[in-house]
Amino acid sequence: MGYEDHAEAAAQHQAPVRCAIITISDTRSIETDKSGALAQELLAAAGFEIVEYRIIPDEPDQVAEFVQQCIERSDCDAVLTNGGTGIARRDATIEAIEPLLDKKLPGFGEIFRMLSYNDIGAGAMLSRATAGIAGRTLVFCMPGSSGAVRLALESLILPELKHLVWELFRQ
Repeated sequence: MGYEDHAEAAAQHQAPVRCAIITISDTRSIETDKSGALAQELLAAAGFEIVEYRIIPDEPDQVAEFVQQCIERSDCDAVLTNGGTGIARRDATIEAIEPLLDKKLPGFGEIFRMLSYNDIGAGAMLSRATAGIAGRTLVFCMPGSSGAVRLALESLILPELKHLVWELFRQ
């Protein structure tokens, strides 16, 4: 079965894809979390179900614990984080989440940085955006800016999310 056949079969799959959105920030609140709100808006508009939304401080133990809780939920197919993927001292999202992953999807970060380069230039190299699979849950770690969240969702995640979930659950 080729890629097009897989994508078509995934598109026929009727089960909703259920997502958790986690903003990782020491400074954002529900009122100021534009990136988390944008992720919710874009996912909902594309027909995906939001089962969790939370803001977690840049504390690796707290991030890992909450992401692990989402991974263990039977009603969560994908965890999408934003924030903490840069090189600042407090940016520890990747260090907190990578140990939870069974498989990495390096293409996500590679393509994200390529697309980001087209938008912002050489500063794209500061992003450590990554994705992977933990059990039967997809995990995407996006930068915290609204522009980066829009780019990741519209260009990479939304076009493939249903297909990725279908691949995880097919026999």
